[in-house]
Order: sequence, then C-alpha cells, then structure tokens
Amino acid sequence: MRCSFFKSLLISTLGCSCFIASSTYGESNSTRKDISDVMDSVIRPLMQEYAIPGMAVAVIVNGESYFYNYGVTSLKTRQPVTNKTLFEIGSASKTFTATLASYAQVKGNLSLSDSASKYLPSLRGSSFDNVKLLNLGTHTAGGLPLQVPDAIRNDDQLMSYFRQWQPSYAAGTYRVYSNPSIGMLGMIAARSMNEPFDDAIEKKLFPMLGMTHSYINVPSDQMKDYAQGYTKQGAPIRLSAGALSSEAYGIKSSTTDMIRFIAANMRMVKIDSELQRAINDTHIGYFKAGEMTQDLIWEQYPYPVELKKLLAGNSDAMAYQATKVVEINPPLQPQANALINKTGSTNGFATYVAFVPGQKIGIVMLANKNYPVAQRVTAAHQVLTQLGGRLGPQD
Repeated sequence: MRCSFFKSLLISTLGCSCFIASSTYGESNSTRKDISDVMDSVIRPLMQEYAIPGMAVAVIVNGESYFYNYGVTSLKTRQPVTNKTLFEIGSASKTFTATLASYAQVKGNLSLSDSASKYLPSLRGSSFDNVKLLNLGTHTAGGLPLQVPDAIRNDDQLMSYFRQWQPSYAAGTYRVYSNPSIGMLGMIAARSMNEPFDDAIEKKLFPMLGMTHSYINVPSDQMKDYAQGYTKQGAPIRLSAGALSSEAYGIKSSTTDMIRFIAANMRMVKIDSELQRAINDTHIGYFKAGEMTQDLIWEQYPYPVELKKLLAGNSDAMAYQATKVVEINPPLQPQANALINKTGSTNGFATYVAFVPGQKIGIVMLANKNYPVAQRVTAAHQVLTQLGGRLGPQD
C-alpha cells in the first residue's frame, strides 16, 4: 500500500515540477528541443519506474552544456530540483580523490610507483611494503575489502587494521573494488601536501576547478540546497560520515559543478596547466579487467561501445567479486575515442557520469534515490547514443 501511494505521488510530482534550463551558451531552439525530447523520453520513464523523487541531469553536446531538472528535492517540502541542488555523488567522489593524488604527483609530492608504506611510517614492515600507490588507485592492492570494517572508528584503529591486513592476491593481479583502497590513497595524497584531506578537496581542488557549490561538509547556510535522499523502499536518509568516507564517497555536488568537472576532463575549460596535466593522467589505462580498462579510478571502453559491454563493466560482479586483470605495459595513454565513466551510490542517492573526450559529449545523472546501476548505465547510453547520432561532432 505504502509503495503504490509513494509511486502515485511521484507520478504526480513529475507532472507538475519538471522544468528545463536552457543551454549555457544559447544554442538554437531546434537543438534544445532535440535534446529535450531525448532527455524526456529517457528520464521520465526511468523516474516513474523506480519512483525517484528528483533528478538533475546535465549533458555536454558539441562542447555546449544543457541542464534538465525533474521532480523535487524532498517529498515533504516539494521544493523543485534545480542546477544548484546538492546530491550525494557516492563513489563518483573517488574521481576527485584520484585527481588530487595525480596532482600531488605532478607537483612532486608523491609518486604512484612508490609503496604505500613509504608515506605511512606505521605501516612499514607490513603488506603495504608491496603495494604501490597505483595499486590503491586501481583496486589492485591484493584484495582489500569493499568497506572499512564497522568497528573502526578512528585513525589509530584504521592503521592497526591495515598493519594486520594480509592480501589474498599478489598486488597487480586481481581487481577487487574497495573503499579502503582509494581511501588510503586519498589520505596519503593529502598528507603529502601537508593538508587535511577535506581541506585539500574543498579549499584547493574545488576552487582550482571552478567548482563553487560542492562540499564534503555542507555548510549550514547551504543546507537548503541539499536534497533529501530516499532508500529503495522510500524512507528518507542521508549519508553518515565514517572512516575514509570523505576520500571514498563523501562529496555532495550539483550538475552545474559536475558538468564543469566533466568539461575539465575533456580539456574544454581553462584551468591551471599542472592540474590539467593531472586530470589527463587519470585517464591513463593500467589494467584490462574483463570488458573494461581500469584507469586511475576512472573506467574506460573503446568508443563507440556496445551497451552489453558497458553493462558488463559496471556489473555487480565487477563491484563485489575479484576479477583477474592483465597489466597494460606500457600503460595506455589517454584516448580521445574512449567512453570514460564512473558510478556512485549512497543509501539514498544514485550517480552516473560518462564522457567521450574526442566527441565532446558527456552526461551527469544525479538522483535522490538509489536505483539499479544497470538502469543508470542503460539510460545514459541511450542519451549519448541518440544525441551523438543526431547532433554528433560538427566541424
């Protein structure tokens, strides 16, 4: 009864509070209508099927940005979603951690080829003597778990856990998706820059990227923009911070900022040259894992890519099981014609970002309800395929 009521309320919400923001660069009305038609045909049915209260979607087509906002930030307040609405982006946060680590390497603060224990003295003599920073950023450390154990509450307990950890595989032989893995890389990157991790992201990286409305810790005066999240059962929920949550899944952002980050990843905005180099370096391919090439957190596929291959690379098996990898030697340099993507989830939010640098096309999908990854990937593939076909690269 509750579920059917919730769904009917959502259908009503979709009908009354969806609106579309125009292109940031003033494209022609016909182009905007073409994009709007594609977005509506994909996003509206998706929201209805999974009773998603609100979604903010931004796309880049031919280098121009467009924003589409659907539904509400909260079923209680019924405030409409806008370009500024803050969503928990979950594991898409890892791409910023990877960018910070890459920037630290460009600045000479660390080297991804060094062992993790070099930067964490308390781990010297542990298994991390044989784990490179690169392994931490590619989920190939040897079998670190998906989550930090619940019993760990502080850094001392975390270091004790890492000292006792024993790998299941030799580093660089298997991919095991892991929050502690990227969390440790983020911790090391921030320490190498002599800054707390949250400050390194919020006070250094975000400003350098021109991201003015993204946070790990949402300020009290910005809470009005923070969407209410909902579980798969429709219960309200927001993220509770835990060990390494900032590094692994703690960012809250908007489509305005996230599409700018995607644009920076496609060299479409002017930023500091060292930061641009660092971003480019996160697109280097290090391991082949099934259908997917593992970059520094980012995952890539030759473009165009069949949906079944994209789904295989973003499957539950890739998230929850060990996958044997083949090292790419020398590493694959950044590819123009590659689809680069990352999913993100918290208990109350769902994110998917994907882009193709050579086509200057990309998408950011933010939702305040967790719904299946396969449906996010399918929806984005439909949008990118249709927009690429209708409006794809022009001279």
